[in-house]
Amino acid sequence: MTRFPLVILLSMTVAFVAAAQVSVSGEATASQFGKTVFGLGFSGGPASGVGVSFRTHLPSKSSFQVVLGIIKANDRLSTSVGGEYQYDLVRGRSTRFFVGPSISYFYSGVNHNEMAAPWRLGAGVGIEFAVQDALHMSAEGVFVFFSDGTILPLPQFALHYYFF
Repeated sequence: MTRFPLVILLSMTVAFVAAAQVSVSGEATASQFGKTVFGLGFSGGPASGVGVSFRTHLPSKSSFQVVLGIIKANDRLSTSVGGEYQYDLVRGRSTRFFVGPSISYFYSGVNHNEMAAPWRLGAGVGIEFAVQDALHMSAEGVFVFFSDGTILPLPQFALHYYFF
């Protein structure tokens, strides 16, 4: 049973390395899109936050994402705010493979933050693919650095609708 997390981590690594061998040329390369594309959706992860997400793909290989989530139940407030930078290694018309850092702050409590490690930094790799024409799903594997010193490899997921 102690080898199970290692097997999962190695499987994710092999999948990401295999995806990195994809080659895109011609008008499907990132620099050929020629315009900025905006996306709105939901993102969930320990490094970039949980909530409503706004993503901007620039005509270059760079993308930015901002995430904000707020839940208020009785007197308890739970919120997260975060952001992420994504650099495309490969970007085609319906799939892209990217790397990048992320940062977030989580709050949960009544009058003060009861979380032991509210600040999080992350770095990792991800893949995004088209579910339908403008609806895209992404998955990431990130190493998350918690403000209490803990470091964990964790997943992040997002679903965005793009306005082309």
